[in-house]
Amino acid sequence: MTNYRELTAPCGLDCFNCFVFVDNITEKAVEKIAGLLHLDPADVPCWGCRAEKGCRLNFTGCATLECATGRGVWFCFECPDFPCSRLQPAADCAERYPHNLKLYNLCRIEKIGIEKWAQEEAAQIRTRYFKGKFVVGSGPVVD
Repeated sequence: MTNYRELTAPCGLDCFNCFVFVDNITEKAVEKIAGLLHLDPADVPCWGCRAEKGCRLNFTGCATLECATGRGVWFCFECPDFPCSRLQPAADCAERYPHNLKLYNLCRIEKIGIEKWAQEEAAQIRTRYFKGKFVVGSGPVVD
């Protein structure tokens, strides 16, 4: 059984749905990423940001993870300073990285719980984010 709590970042990103997550990545993707970044192929698949101590896609630590750990919270919405500037959406790279989903995901996790969010909503939220068309007043919709 998947431990969704462990595999969801403090910021609300669903590591278990990421294309480099160990259960999702293909051999072809491993080879391509390893070649591009001059890595050993064994170092490419990710086990989730909590296990990796940061996002495998940027190969550095994560200030948000460090902040949450230092404040003793599992998810950012548990922090008295939520939301803070670490979670502010940005247009830069929004078409490739799901960082603009953070606040939405955190609000849904807080409202319906991690298990229900992970099993019923997380994948379709990603699909709407990456493949949906924005409709003013409706948000992203998939044709």
